[in-house]
Parts: sequence; structure tokens; C-alpha cells
Amino acid sequence: MRASGILLPVTSLPSEYGIGCFSKEAYEFVDSLKAAGQKYWQILPLGPTGYGDSPYQSFSTYAGNPYFIDLKTLEQEGLLKEEECTACDFGDHPEYVDYEKIYKSRFLILEKAFERFVPDEDYAGFIEENSYWLDDYCLYMAVKKQQKDVSWSEWPKELKDRVPEVLEAKKEELKKEIEFYRFLQYLFAVQWKKLKAYANEQGIEIIGDIPIYVAFDSADTWAHPELFQFDEENQPLAVAGCPPDAFSATGQLWGNPLYRWDYHKSTGYAWWMQRLKYVTTLYDVVRIDHFRGFDEYYSIPYGDETAQNGHWEKGPGIELFHTVKEKLGDVKVIAEDLGYLTESVIQMVKESGYPGMKVLQFAFDSREESDYLPHNYEHNCVVYTGTHDNDTILGWYDVMAEQDREFSKEYMNNYKSTKEELPWDFIRLAMGSVADLCIIPMQDYLGLGSEARINYPSTLGNNWKWRMKKDAFTDELAEKIRRVTKLYARCVQ
Repeated sequence: MRASGILLPVTSLPSEYGIGCFSKEAYEFVDSLKAAGQKYWQILPLGPTGYGDSPYQSFSTYAGNPYFIDLKTLEQEGLLKEEECTACDFGDHPEYVDYEKIYKSRFLILEKAFERFVPDEDYAGFIEENSYWLDDYCLYMAVKKQQKDVSWSEWPKELKDRVPEVLEAKKEELKKEIEFYRFLQYLFAVQWKKLKAYANEQGIEIIGDIPIYVAFDSADTWAHPELFQFDEENQPLAVAGCPPDAFSATGQLWGNPLYRWDYHKSTGYAWWMQRLKYVTTLYDVVRIDHFRGFDEYYSIPYGDETAQNGHWEKGPGIELFHTVKEKLGDVKVIAEDLGYLTESVIQMVKESGYPGMKVLQFAFDSREESDYLPHNYEHNCVVYTGTHDNDTILGWYDVMAEQDREFSKEYMNNYKSTKEELPWDFIRLAMGSVADLCIIPMQDYLGLGSEARINYPSTLGNNWKWRMKKDAFTDELAEKIRRVTKLYARCVQ
């Protein structure tokens, strides 16, 4: 079935307290999606973020980001007072998140709610049901705070190596702090479950995103070092990234630990099955980041300052996804298969049956024929004008090579389009393609430029900040989106 949706990170929602969250504005966004005839809301990973604020470098593959907990809901539940929230400085820019101010204030206000919270049966049930990850995560966060937030690799050896009697002593010493982190995860889970249920009731499905790798400084690596390519001191032997290419002469050094795929295979990929089973309770469709890494992954010696000395190694291949089908059934997956693809990757994606991704910003290279041009698509794919790693259409168009710009004009016959019309030319091109699913970033519907870009890959300090202005998603815009969606037979509402 042809359908479409909008990409908007939760952080980018408008809200009263400095960052997008599970507030009334999230519910209003769902209502606007429905009015616009959309079927999907695509978001970025929901995990708690650390240095750099990237949702792709989370402290846990299971935990939720406490920043997303709606404070207004806690006021209504009697856990907070309005004046306590308004007294905090969450930043005052309506279009950008001030992460430093959020970090300094959010946990303080949530501690007030924790002091007033009375555990009940639902809370006890949540703790029991999620103990397989929650216990390690909450202990890790409590110890990390006590250790002044340094990475677990810099903790005292007995903590770093998880000596059992030392951990038991810490559990007792940090009992209250551990309970606070449990409380945060409970609030996150309750509020997200309610928002997702509301979206599903309105006919909107959630496309969630899971990174292929976990952060080195995470509860996952600390609690389960056997899953990763670590030495006897639990230091990485090699880390993840991408090789040098036309975009980066030294490649991309991500720094994530690599998996011991031989160990994962010996367990029947148990950790991956558990992880994927969990995310299917959070999302209706799962976008798996860096899908080609399951076929072959780029291994960079630990300690290198660039990715230049890396080499390719074989991953688990299609066997992992055969196991997914056998153990979990037909999980709805989008395979992020962008970048240079070898024949073996193409074959793996095809054999999996999962739709891959097509990005229009990658299509217009006047030097060569591109698989990203719509006339080359097959039905089983998802087309985007751009992703969170791309500029907006307007920002990209402003700086693209002149010959590529002329090629795009010839391809779309839009020589006379104004700046206001340009994003809609690309939106119509995506909508009109044969791709079963079309996802458009909200910034392109709003006609915004580079000031609304979400992420500049391999950079720190100016990412993940953009927020949609309050009331920007007007009834008029919803109707305009609905018309173009209906025109290209994607309207499902």
C-alpha cells in the first residue's frame, strides 16, 4: 500500500520547557499528521544522551531519555507544582534546544517529583518486567554520577570489572539514587506508551530508529563486555567508522565498540533478539541504522585518530535476519542502506525483504546515473527528500554544484520555480515515485533553510538542536500536505 509520513524528532517538537517532549504539543502533532492524511511519524532514537547530545550515542540501548518526560503531566498528577517548573531556566529560544540548561535543570526538577512519588503495583510490575536491563542501567547511572560522570573505563578497577561483592555494596550505598533512575524510566515508559497508543488510535504508526552500534560509555558495554571486541582490560581492540571517501579524506571515526559476532552467533543472537523484541514494543516499524554493517563492518584500530587505517571484516550477514524471522516473526523493518553498497550488501537487503532507503539529495549528480533517481526505484523502498543527516532541501539547493542544479531543473522541468516552491518540487517528486513509502522531513514542508538542519555528521557542538516553532504546523499547511498526498494516492486517512 502506498503511504507517507513525516520525519520529526521528539526533541524538535515545540513545548513550554525548552525541549520537545511527550507534552500536549506531541498529541497536537499527531492530530496534524492525521489531518494531513499521513500514516507515519518517524522519530530518532529515544535513548538518554550524553556528551554531544547525539541520540546515536546513548547510555543505554533500552532506556528512555528523561528529557522527554512531560512536566505538565507531572503537575497534573500532583508530583510537581507549576511555580517549581517556571522557576527553572530551561532556555528561552523557541527554535533551539539549550542542552546545557536542560541538563542542569531537568534532573533537579524531576528529583522533586521523585520525592513525592508513592510506588504502586504498576510501578512494581514495570521494575520486575524490565529487570533484565533496568537493574544494570540504574546502577550504572548512579555509579557514573558518583564518579563525576567519567566513562566506566575510568572507574576504579573493582567497579570497572564488576566485582560482585563491590557491586552489592554499591547497590546498598546508592539505593536512593538507583531508585531515582528507576522512577525516571517508569515515567518515560508510561508517558511514551500513552502517546504511542493515542497515535495508533488516530491511525498513525511510529517509525523508530535503532543504531546498529551502542556507545562505548554505556550500561550495555559495562554490563556485558563479552558481547564486544574488548581486551582483558575491557578496552576496545577496534572501533567502528567509515573509510575515507569523496566526502571525507580521513574517513569517519565513530568510536563505537565492535561486536564479537562469533560470540553472538554461539548464543543464537540472543542479545539482538532481546533488543529487537523490546523495540517492537516501542515502535510499529523499526529503522535499523547502518544496515550494511551486518554484511561487512569497518574496523579501525583503537587509539587511531582517523579512520584511514581501518579494514573491512565480515559481519553475520543474512543469518541474523533469518533468526529474527524465526524467533520474532515478521518484524517491520526499514533497512538504512545508504552509501556505497557492495554486491553482497545488495543481495542481503534483497533477501531480507526489507525496504531500503532512497534519498533525493543523493540523486542529482550530473556526472553519473544514480540509483537514487526516482525512475530507477522499485516499489519496495522508502523515499526521502533528506534525512536527519542531510541539510534541508533549501539549504542543500543553495550550495549544490551549478551543473547538478541544472540537472535537477531539467529532470523536474522546474526552471521557473521560486524559492518558496522549490521544496514542494522535490516533495512532489518523492510523492509521485513508485516507492511504497514516502517520508518528508518537517523542515521541508515548512520551507526552512540550513538554520533548521538537525545534524552535521562527524561534528560536535551544533547538532540535534532545531525545534519547530509553536503553531508552525497550521491547518492550512496540513490541508496542503493532504492535497499532495491524495494527488499521488498516498492518503490513507
